[in-house]
Amino acid sequence: MTLLDDVDEPSDLRRLSHAQLAALAGEIRAFLVRHVAKTGGHLGPNLGVVELTLALHRTFDSPRDALLWDVGHQAYVHKIVTGRARRFAELRRRGGLSGYPSRAESPHDHIEHSHASAALSYADGMAKARELSGDKDRRVVAVVGDGALTGGLAWEALNSIAAAPRRPVVIVVNDNGRSYAPTVGGLARHLATLRTRSGHERHPDGGEQAPGSATGQTVPDARAPRVLFEDLGLTYLGPVDGHDIPALEEALERAKASEAPVVVHCVTRKGLGYRPAEEDDEDHLHGVGVIDPLTGRPPRPGGLSWSAAFGDEMVSLAAERRDLVAITAAMPGSVGLTRFAAAYPARCFDVGIAEQHAVASAAGLAMAGLHPVVALYGTFLNRALDQVLMDLALHRLGATLVVDRAGVTGDDGPSHNGLWDLALLQPVPGLRIAAPRDLPTLREELREAIAVTGAPTAVRFPRGAVGADIPALRRTGGVDVLRESHDGVLVVAVGAMAQAALDASRRCARHGVETTVVDPRWVKPLPAELIRLVTRHRAVVTVEDGLRAGGVGTALIQSLHDAGVRAHVQVLGVADGFPGQGTRAEILAEAGLAAESVAEAVIAAAETTL
Repeated sequence: MTLLDDVDEPSDLRRLSHAQLAALAGEIRAFLVRHVAKTGGHLGPNLGVVELTLALHRTFDSPRDALLWDVGHQAYVHKIVTGRARRFAELRRRGGLSGYPSRAESPHDHIEHSHASAALSYADGMAKARELSGDKDRRVVAVVGDGALTGGLAWEALNSIAAAPRRPVVIVVNDNGRSYAPTVGGLARHLATLRTRSGHERHPDGGEQAPGSATGQTVPDARAPRVLFEDLGLTYLGPVDGHDIPALEEALERAKASEAPVVVHCVTRKGLGYRPAEEDDEDHLHGVGVIDPLTGRPPRPGGLSWSAAFGDEMVSLAAERRDLVAITAAMPGSVGLTRFAAAYPARCFDVGIAEQHAVASAAGLAMAGLHPVVALYGTFLNRALDQVLMDLALHRLGATLVVDRAGVTGDDGPSHNGLWDLALLQPVPGLRIAAPRDLPTLREELREAIAVTGAPTAVRFPRGAVGADIPALRRTGGVDVLRESHDGVLVVAVGAMAQAALDASRRCARHGVETTVVDPRWVKPLPAELIRLVTRHRAVVTVEDGLRAGGVGTALIQSLHDAGVRAHVQVLGVADGFPGQGTRAEILAEAGLAAESVAEAVIAAAETTL
């Protein structure tokens, strides 16, 4: 029997002594490594917030007091102590426990999505609502990482929170010096200064010295920098050792008793207690797939990822073009820019979790004569749509958006699928979008994209390994013909859906239905040749791993209408913008995008035109 076996709800923690809590923290870390090694997930962030989570749940009364976890990468421990430990065998699996807070799972979870920097805005709104209702006995607590504070939305919320000095909000800054990569910018330097001035310094052996007092209150010193949070009008407590439960509880109790908004600055170590995570310099095993729990490494190496392939090509292109620069939003390793940053450090810019700034900054770079490549996950590109429109497109600037994890991503759940890029970028005037299907077309289309001047471009690709090359039979008018017939159904495959379309075509042939499979390569604007190909076939089926509404299929229908071409067009794509978590293959299958389902749609289209 373990201590963890007796923890089913937060009130169980309040019966434990501090010695028992220390033992429980060790059990929780072992539990996390054991389960996440089997399912994959966010390991490093959760190992770093074990004591902080225990202290929060001992101090505050969740769900009566609202604990808001910004991003949600660090919410596994919260799930464990709120009665969900027994569900961890199905973490991030279809129908299983979400890898992020989930309102459907528990009343202890208030935020559904997993995008950074938004929790403070939720906290501001909830505190206002409670003030208006006269509810003064419940606290709103937002746990925000130092990386999330690089996002502009967080500072908009801080400005609003500070404007009401008698409206209590507890802001817990989980400062581990990192988002995915090390936190960058002036805020990172400020937090580092606060840590150093209070004696929270790293020793040569890798350990840390805790502050002299539980709350880390500093002695007045004319040389000490002014605390930014205090200048905003927020009460500041800290820095506090984020792995010292008594010190955390003392600081949190003071914050809880305050009638003003309070910042509690907690210093934690990402990956603490698991040597492979502690020794991983890139991101302390921030997010992992299935790993060997002893080594922290995958059991077998995977194939070349789309991200890595993009990064390799960027290094080659940078040697040829001195005007080429790269921008990442706190994720250089995740988007494949590690080699580029090492080879060309002065030409790679990490702007923090600030996608809007990344794109607007790219506009400035382009205005000054450079060609910026902004590499973002598809789900995070949504946050910068205004900048794509008003800063890049309106100014007709030559900049390239690389949309990583486009389409269905899978086990990170509804908020991380990159389903919206094709639909959202279609209306952007002048923007061109390429969708490579394999490694050779990725290299080719990326080169074509950065060669464009006077308009922005985008190159999109999915999550995972690139897969085998898919050679074209021929190219006509910019369209690659992958399989050809003289009659029958034209199958238009968008990017990485080419293999499923070819597999479906072979299934159709066994049923006597002839197909031509084409890859338009550039899906905005659609090649004029595609219209001509449509006129030579009885029906058309488009296959894309984005939203059906507003995507490539919709654009093709509009183009055919404008050209006066009447054709039967069946659009295959994802109908539900928020599919649940599961593998990419599972979600594609449920959306009717597996080869078997595509074949059925093609056969049905052929039969309707007989």
